[in-house]
Amino acid sequence: MWNRLVFALMMLFAIANYAQTIDSSYVEIDSVAIDSVEVMLHENTIINSMAICNFYERLADLKNNLNASAKKINIVHIGDSHIQADLMTNVTREKLQDTFGNAGRGLIFPHNLARTNGSWDVKFSSNESWNNHRIVSPVNGSNVGLSGILLSSRNDDFAIEVNAKEANNFFNLIKVITPKNEYTFQVATAKKTIVLESDVPKKIIHRIKNGEALSIIADKYNVSVTQIKRLNGLKSNNIRAGKTLRIPTNEKQKRSISRSEFIPLEMLADADSHFYRSEETLEKIYLIPNKEQKQFELNGVVLENNQSGILYHNIGVNGAKLSDYNKYPLFFEQLKALQPDLVVVSLGTNESFDHMKSLDYMQQLDIFIQSVKAQNPNAEILVVTPPPSLFKRRYPNTFCADYAKKTIEKSEELNYAVWDLYSQFGGLYGVAQNAKKGLIGNDKVHYTKAGYEKQGSLLAEAILNAFQNYKITKE
Repeated sequence: MWNRLVFALMMLFAIANYAQTIDSSYVEIDSVAIDSVEVMLHENTIINSMAICNFYERLADLKNNLNASAKKINIVHIGDSHIQADLMTNVTREKLQDTFGNAGRGLIFPHNLARTNGSWDVKFSSNESWNNHRIVSPVNGSNVGLSGILLSSRNDDFAIEVNAKEANNFFNLIKVITPKNEYTFQVATAKKTIVLESDVPKKIIHRIKNGEALSIIADKYNVSVTQIKRLNGLKSNNIRAGKTLRIPTNEKQKRSISRSEFIPLEMLADADSHFYRSEETLEKIYLIPNKEQKQFELNGVVLENNQSGILYHNIGVNGAKLSDYNKYPLFFEQLKALQPDLVVVSLGTNESFDHMKSLDYMQQLDIFIQSVKAQNPNAEILVVTPPPSLFKRRYPNTFCADYAKKTIEKSEELNYAVWDLYSQFGGLYGVAQNAKKGLIGNDKVHYTKAGYEKQGSLLAEAILNAFQNYKITKE
């Protein structure tokens, strides 16, 4: 009993003193004891907020000049499965756009054509089956880039329909991101019907009536009995009422063949993409092949409108880790196409289930941040710590606890800001409370739709709180 009491006191001390060193090992605890612990949450704010002060400055400028032409701020949120599904990021996007304006849907990808899950608010369909390769797969030389997934085909008879579905996603500008910015795809908003006409022998079909003979039918159509028998493969003059005969004729008739063909639109290009801009707002467009190409590879599509405001791009791959992104230089090169003002990094859960030590995790994080900065020197970084989880639904995931602690400790030295999602969701022993609230799934790793939406809401709240604090310090 004494040992158990000492153990419980040690656990409470660990919660109250989150900044102390946490041993990255399995700790088995009693589930009843967890449920009885009331988790004290930290203030929902951004740690080392001054690391993203230029981002706040742009927000302030945008807020004061919301009607200025084509003024946009790009936020790029990178992560794993919860970002791929756009459950968390969709909420953050909506809340920030409600405050600063909606500049468009941002980066999208046809995940369903790659046979995986994706966001629900833009629909893709195609007449072609596509190949895909992902950053979590073994490296095989594929040109995996901006979306973390490559879509490819050698068939030049495809069309991909992009349907924005909701008015909030309607667009005036579409950018197509491809390896080496190759002009692989054209776009079309409509298709025309081509009708081909030709003269073909006229077909006459005669249904035999009672009492009719071949000679009577031949006289009726001014042909010979022999011609009728030859055309119909008859070996005798015997015919039966109710059957049909083809009648030979020298007459011609018109035959029409209709075919649909897309009308390609003129696209422009910059250093990072090929794009089409429309004066009219669009809700649907087609990606079609540039017939001069033989290989078709797609890294992503960007939708923007003509309004000022926020573009909140989500990039996620199921099962992804920092090291997976770090394997593909093209990912960081193509990030330039989004012109990021703020890059939000939400990774760590998958590393923890590999039992990666915090030192190795921080090394991968540093490589990732330096790679972002090398290609996008003006981008500022906000790191989101991984949320609490359990191993085997029983053991506290102390690896994530250690990642969160080290991420905060290194934030000033490496010049990035931190949003501590780990603490906001209760820290080391918050899983049971989250389960009670329906925020985490039965596996005690993946969160529910409500859980991810709450994460998105809290992130937006933290950014807005930090922005208000920044404005106060500037006044």
